[in-house]
Amino acid sequence: MNQQFDFNRIENAVRVIIEAIGDDPDRKGLKETPKRVANMYQEILSGIQSNPEEILGRVFQENYNELVLLSNIPLYSLCEHHLLPFYGKAHIAYLPEGGRVIGISKLARLVDVYAKRLQVQERLTNQIVDTIMKILQPQGAMVVMEAEHMCMVMRGIKKQGAKVTTSAMRGIFLRDIRTRTEALDLIIGNSR
Repeated sequence: MNQQFDFNRIENAVRVIIEAIGDDPDRKGLKETPKRVANMYQEILSGIQSNPEEILGRVFQENYNELVLLSNIPLYSLCEHHLLPFYGKAHIAYLPEGGRVIGISKLARLVDVYAKRLQVQERLTNQIVDTIMKILQPQGAMVVMEAEHMCMVMRGIKKQGAKVTTSAMRGIFLRDIRTRTEALDLIIGNSR
């Protein structure tokens, strides 16, 4: 994460790939492709250059210690195994401690900064919940993520519509079945 994004190396690598598959990188339709791919990678992998802990920013004091849930957060990421996209939605719940809350848009930004990296869904889910626990120090946090992986749709098993669901729970969501059930019921209700 301390290296800078290298457009020239990406453009050269894409050119080599085009040649390696037997096409002509100088033909009309492909001439600008290496540059377009480099620009795309800079955009969709911009989270590598970001510090996720800074995304959560300022913590506010509010007289509120009940469940906070942000559901149906769109996410787009790139699977590190095949460099193909996976996409879906994330749901984040936390139970504040001592009235410490954050702006809800920060939760969506946190999803983006971790998703905009070469990822696997399981690690992405854990990274989000662990960052919330570290910065906000709530009674507990939960992340549930549903995604469709193009590596399963376009190649290999070719199962369109199959979704992977992952969840990570910390704090009270592990210890208290009622709190966990309340959050999951709200997620399911908001996902319909």
